Amino acid sequence: MSSMNEIRQKNEKIKRKYFEWCTEANQKSEKSVRAYEKAINSYDDFTKFDDYASYSSKTAIQFKKYLATNINKRSGVAQSVTSRYHCLRHVRRFFEWLSSQQGYRKINRVDIDYLSLTAAENREATSPGNPKCPTLEQVKKLCSFPVSSEIDRRDRALIALVAITGMRDKAVVTLPLGSYDPDKRVVKQLPSLGVETKFGKDIYTTLVPLDETLTSYFLEWYAYLIKEKKFGLSDPIFPQTEIGMVAPDHHAFETKGISNKFWADAGPLRTIFKQRANEVGVPYFYPHTFRHFLILETEKHIGTPEQMKALSQNVGHEQLATTYRAYGAITNDRANEIVRNLDFSSTNANRQSMDFAKQVAEQLYLMQNKGVE
Repeated sequence: MSSMNEIRQKNEKIKRKYFEWCTEANQKSEKSVRAYEKAINSYDDFTKFDDYASYSSKTAIQFKKYLATNINKRSGVAQSVTSRYHCLRHVRRFFEWLSSQQGYRKINRVDIDYLSLTAAENREATSPGNPKCPTLEQVKKLCSFPVSSEIDRRDRALIALVAITGMRDKAVVTLPLGSYDPDKRVVKQLPSLGVETKFGKDIYTTLVPLDETLTSYFLEWYAYLIKEKKFGLSDPIFPQTEIGMVAPDHHAFETKGISNKFWADAGPLRTIFKQRANEVGVPYFYPHTFRHFLILETEKHIGTPEQMKALSQNVGHEQLATTYRAYGAITNDRANEIVRNLDFSSTNANRQSMDFAKQVAEQLYLMQNKGVE
């Protein structure tokens, strides 16, 4: 019989093989693989590192109970339904792959299906709910801090660009100056230029003209880098802060301005959002919520299915359904406002609205069920 140490080594070896498959064959990002590893580690904690080959439906049922009742030591509460949903989804995916590997083919595929929540819990976990994102007024206030240095100008332009493009933070911090086309006002999120996009996709993002002042903050910063700093096309649009010694014989350090180096990751971007929010007295919204903000704010002015598709493509979605399933949910207050202000006085206007709604429904149906772009 194998010792516990031998089983753990066996488990680790097959996990490494799985993570390699996820990265190299299934083209998953490093962030995704970390999420898979965290979920599988939860399973290991529950089974006390039992051999994966001994998996059964009974194990799955007990694991689900464990997730529902196990108290997080840091937060002091049990996992949310959403957390359990994603954990089970990742573990289920691992065992589906594992069942095709030599030495694990006795794992019953039907037993793997037990790694699922109830239908009601699945609906709760995947429901968009009320999106928590800033309003346009809050975004403007977030950019209202005093500007007296190039660091201030950079931070203001950074927040503004995220707001008018909805770009992901990792892409923003890897943008070179050459990725922006000033004539078309398009940001070319291209991996060939060094931009790190989700799934390595090419994305062409037009600055959304939702507010002239926000747009001007970014355009002024771009011009400053070109004309004043003499940055080249391969230099970063949002460079690191340069820290230097106060004087050659002094050991204290101070902020000198901006360097011409890229940030190593998106951590400094999130720090800027948080610090500036505290400075002007608005709630902190992490950068990804600005994707929700942009879509919710823009869809108020959309009148055709073509415009909806353009917005979806602008934020990097191949399917229109992705945009409105993940980001298009409106708050209950907004829904209440829309319904209360429905215009029943104009038959023609109502007919036009109904025609538009039918076109949108037809497009969503085609995209979800037939894969039509």
